[in-house]
Parts: sequence; C-alpha cells; structure tokens
Amino acid sequence: MLTGLEVTKQALDDFKKIQEYMSLAKKENATETYAKLKDEYLTIKALLQVSGVNLTELDKIRE
Repeated sequence: MLTGLEVTKQALDDFKKIQEYMSLAKKENATETYAKLKDEYLTIKALLQVSGVNLTELDKIRE
C-alpha cells in the first residue's frame, strides 16, 4: 500500500509527463490528443491541489 507521500510523488511525476505530452500535442496541432491529455491533466492537478501541493512554479500549461 502506498503512503500519501508516495501517491503525491507519483501524481507529480504524472503531472510533469502530461504537461510534456500536452506541449508536444499542441505543437503538432493534435487537437483530439491535446483534449484527452487536458482531461487527465485537470484530474491530476485537482488531486495535487487537494494534497496541498503548490503548483505555481510547476504548472507550465497555465490555461
């Protein structure tokens, strides 16, 4: 079973990856892919915010 810290670390890792994929999808004008990634991004972002993580410096998308 994962601890709260482990869950938060995994969510942060996922958040970083999703942002990278979103940037690539936007660059390639892959609108459907970007929309799907954005759904995932918003879910992970909400989880991190509820966990008390300050995303001010980490959030590169800022939509």
